[in-house]
Amino acid sequence: MVSVLDSTGFKQLFKENHLTVGVYFPIEAYKGSIPTMQHQVVLAQRAEALGFAALWFRDVPLYDPSFGDVGQIYDPWVYLGYIAAHTQRVALATGSIIFSQRHPLHLAKAAASVDQLSNGRLVMGIASGDRPVEFPAFGVDFESRGDRFRQTFFDFKQALASEFPVIRSPLTYLEAAGVLPKPVNGHIPLLVTGHSRQSPEWIAEHADGWLYYPRHPQMQSRMIQDWRDLTERFAPGVFKPYAQSLYVDLVDDPTLAPNPIHLGYRLGRDRLVDLLLHLQSIGVNHVGLNLKYGERPAAEVLDEIGQNVLPHIHSSVPTYESV
Repeated sequence: MVSVLDSTGFKQLFKENHLTVGVYFPIEAYKGSIPTMQHQVVLAQRAEALGFAALWFRDVPLYDPSFGDVGQIYDPWVYLGYIAAHTQRVALATGSIIFSQRHPLHLAKAAASVDQLSNGRLVMGIASGDRPVEFPAFGVDFESRGDRFRQTFFDFKQALASEFPVIRSPLTYLEAAGVLPKPVNGHIPLLVTGHSRQSPEWIAEHADGWLYYPRHPQMQSRMIQDWRDLTERFAPGVFKPYAQSLYVDLVDDPTLAPNPIHLGYRLGRDRLVDLLLHLQSIGVNHVGLNLKYGERPAAEVLDEIGQNVLPHIHSSVPTYESV
């Protein structure tokens, strides 16, 4: 029986009762909406060598000046293939592909292609989308995005599950044909981002994991406990990880206490160790760091985290805190 636990990317990214750390593209600090995208291959290879578990790819189809964020600029599937060719072991994770704006068969073809070309390293964060200007551009009703997300989810999985699936849905009519290639290990892990306009029960039953945002530690602890309770209810005995993003502005002073910034903290490396160990203690399985709001060069920050933070995380023995 095919299991998500067989996925190379999933095993690289997630370990039950442990924390791993990844980094988002663009791996740079920059002002405004548009990054330079300079030296990204070298930085990605450095992250892999330093022991980061994953490289994270955004999906921002259109430049909306009012939103102030275009991600790594490049189409995620093109960039995934490009970075896959320049790395060897690190997981390739999407945070997140907008399922409600693409056809399920196009998604299945692209995802399985990247998975094959990377030897099974793809892990997909998926979302319903949150930028209203994009939906009419693609001929999609913004208010329908939750229903489209759910239908795309099922059609995508069915298209990859067998050689010649029969799919008759509002989005897909497929018979007497199939999608090639298939995933390396028979399954591409799917992490639902936020709620994607679905109920917590639906996510716990159908997703392979949950990708969320930074929240106050007490609130986050309760959320994770609720997630564990739901997954045990809908998928008893199955490990379904909890992952989150975190913006970090790492300063020179290693002891500086955390000061809140947008979806993250300005802090020193010693306090980052403390923060990550705390997140591990409440059940977070992965943290994807975003360096956009930093004041120091990203290469310098990447090295400092890799050399002075990750060893503490990799060697820690988790002890779990109650809510």
